[in-house]
Amino acid sequence: MTTTPFISRKGMTRRGMLGAALAAGAAVPLAAAAGPAWADPGTPAADAASDAARFTLPVPTGPHPVGTVELHLVDRSRPDDLAGPGHFRELMATVWYPARDVERYPVAPWMPAGAFQAFLADVGLGELAPLGPLTMGHVGAPVLRTGRRLPVVVFSHGAHSHQGDHTLMVQELASHGYAVVTVAHQYDTYTEFPDGRIAVPVRDRPAPTLPGDFAADLRFVLDCVEELAAGRNPDVDHRRLPAGLPGSLDPRRMGAFGWSKGGTATACAMLADERIRAGLSLDGPMQMNPPLAGDLHRPFMMMSAAFTRATDPEAAAFWSHLRGWRLDIQAQGAAHVSYGDNEALFPQVAKAYGWSGQQLRDVIGTLDPDQAVKIQQAYPLAFFDEHLRHHQGHLLDGPSPSFPAVTFLP
Repeated sequence: MTTTPFISRKGMTRRGMLGAALAAGAAVPLAAAAGPAWADPGTPAADAASDAARFTLPVPTGPHPVGTVELHLVDRSRPDDLAGPGHFRELMATVWYPARDVERYPVAPWMPAGAFQAFLADVGLGELAPLGPLTMGHVGAPVLRTGRRLPVVVFSHGAHSHQGDHTLMVQELASHGYAVVTVAHQYDTYTEFPDGRIAVPVRDRPAPTLPGDFAADLRFVLDCVEELAAGRNPDVDHRRLPAGLPGSLDPRRMGAFGWSKGGTATACAMLADERIRAGLSLDGPMQMNPPLAGDLHRPFMMMSAAFTRATDPEAAAFWSHLRGWRLDIQAQGAAHVSYGDNEALFPQVAKAYGWSGQQLRDVIGTLDPDQAVKIQQAYPLAFFDEHLRHHQGHLLDGPSPSFPAVTFLP
């Protein structure tokens, strides 16, 4: 969950945006509801939180149930100086896919419990830990085999965010027949490793968290996708994979998308790696590091909100280097955090704490949350369907009466 407004659009982080939103006024009703130090046990807010049902995410619209499995990955081509001599870049990733016979498999939480608690504590919402949503992903369920390999999309999160932050989009794609691999970018995320270690963002020393570092993670994950496609298990602990996953992915149909810094990383990865056939940026600032160089001739779509080409030279410069199919849309009233699970979760947070409508809008923008959810379900799917599956639809042709908030930017 993220909030806005933000103070500076340069170097935005999830924690910084939330702090700015609370300082701007959201903290007043929360403090009144929760009491000092976020509700000691026994306060009304704490009791309400413990008695309330979990927050929920929208059900995906696709015809298939969803399965999911975690992968523990180590990139032995990249030494990890922060971890010490002999250590290499270590990542957690999660594969989401169309599944079958899911009834006896448990559903995954939005975030691993330890990582979720660390995340909430860091942003000052610790008492919400019991209300963490569940996903529609059934852990370890067998892959639905249809006779064709699954197109693959990899996802990159934003600064100080986490790989579950766009579960709404991820499980939507999986329910429509995609394998989606979400990446936890070590040192700029909240995640949990199989041995129980909890990783949190590093703030006190330099760390490999530039968009170029994220892009290198994405390219390594593509290598792991190719391993899976060849029938091999890339998990360093050799944990069992779901039945049917090895050999089910199509390395010839791979795309990528990301939010904020992850959107910039998606562009960086596409410029460096031709295996990514189509890329989608969810309000990426396009502050390239390493600097932008060269043109991109493959399809790229931008879903803009705070970082528009009219207001940000970096976004405009990137757009000028797109030589293939390109599209830039903007949902009117969307804030930077509107393309993500925030639109589904923060109305529930607001209800739990008695926020006014204006306080909620200060956090997620003026775009209607129900419309925002539908936009997130429809437009990424239409983009990847067109460019990875060659299923030509009409949603990306121009404005649609079904989505009146969506503007096609020239």
